[in-house]
Amino acid sequence: MIRKRLLPRPRSRNLPYLLLLPALVLELVVHLVPMVVGIVMSFKRLTQFFIRDWSAAPWDGLANYRMAVDFHAPVGRALLHSFWVTCAFTVLAVGLSWLIGTAAAITTQDAFRGRGVLRALFLLPYALPVYAAVITWSFMFQRDTGLINHVLHDQLHLVDDKPFWLIGDNSFTALVTVSVWRSWPFAFLTLTAGLQNIPRELYEASALDGAGVWQQIRRITLPSLRPVNLVLVLVLFLWTFNDFNTPYVLFGKSAPEAADLVSIHIYQSSFVTWNFGAGSAMSVLLLLFLLLVTALYLLLTSRRRDTA
Repeated sequence: MIRKRLLPRPRSRNLPYLLLLPALVLELVVHLVPMVVGIVMSFKRLTQFFIRDWSAAPWDGLANYRMAVDFHAPVGRALLHSFWVTCAFTVLAVGLSWLIGTAAAITTQDAFRGRGVLRALFLLPYALPVYAAVITWSFMFQRDTGLINHVLHDQLHLVDDKPFWLIGDNSFTALVTVSVWRSWPFAFLTLTAGLQNIPRELYEASALDGAGVWQQIRRITLPSLRPVNLVLVLVLFLWTFNDFNTPYVLFGKSAPEAADLVSIHIYQSSFVTWNFGAGSAMSVLLLLFLLLVTALYLLLTSRRRDTA
């Protein structure tokens, strides 16, 4: 009987690294290499004259960074304004998304007829393609033919005149509305999963002790969801602060001043004014800011967890 020769099995000590190798290679190609190229570009005077061969652009040192943080010059003032608009937008969008997602998750926590259908409807905005969803909202926000003005002006008579939603100050409200509509189902999904780990015995025991619904939410639900909320808020913050698709599809290449997010501002600096060096420097500054905020957030939350 001929015995088949088996291939040598990899050592168990090296097997985890072999399994991680494809993911590490893809991460290097997709994220790290463009990041390094962008950092190199931020130190170059890369304008439209060097698009054919960007490596031939002369080195400019920290000139792009100095121009970006010079808040007394037009470029720096515009970037600072965009930064504050993005901060306000992020706080509102993340806060409202978390609040609506929490309310929806708690409402559908107990079983009732039609709960599965309701949960599926809640997740519909998260399942829709972003471009199709935002384009639909852009049609709804049209001044004369949009559904929003039809309801507010023609049906409910809440406004005297049909407002403009995609230009002027109202563009900020429109942007927050679309972002919350897209983000809160993710918060709902995450918190619904977290609620499954809370023992029902805690609610039953608190009900026997006379605790009402609001006391149960305050004393049981929210403290039990704290580990989930710590991760959820961080993820929502990073997604919202970096959001490019929503304002780009909603407003186009040139966003109104009231809705000029950093992501759109960097795009305009790079692909509209053709100053890729300045745009790369702004991108690096944005990356450093997000890394700093993430590190501080993780440090503060870990200290609170250790002292609790």
